Amino acid sequence: MPRLLGVDIPDNKKTVISLTYLYGVGPQTARDLCHKAGIEPERKARELDGEELGVLAKILERDYVVEGPLRRQLQQNINRLREIKCYRGIRHRVGLPVRGQRTKTNARTRKGPKKTVAGKKGVKDLR
Repeated sequence: MPRLLGVDIPDNKKTVISLTYLYGVGPQTARDLCHKAGIEPERKARELDGEELGVLAKILERDYVVEGPLRRQLQQNINRLREIKCYRGIRHRVGLPVRGQRTKTNARTRKGPKKTVAGKKGVKDLR
């Protein structure tokens, strides 16, 4: 398996697909990388030699923020929002959706598994 920026990329896939295994590199960025490096996107990743991998790594480090630095940058942005106590920061802190989604139903990914409230259904009206 070829290694690029400390990450193993799959060698049996096309280069353009293998590059998307890097955090922060999507399909469009992978195509741009192949174009800038002069590498055929349809070639298998195992066919890349050390020189081509070096060119890709150099372009990635120079022009893009990927992997560790990108994760760090995102975490710093979230921490900044938390510190200034803006609405989005509060939502991050409480673990609720940040971008205006409804929470009456859905939002289970952010809120976690259901917490059943006891005694809500069996209460009768005493009149």
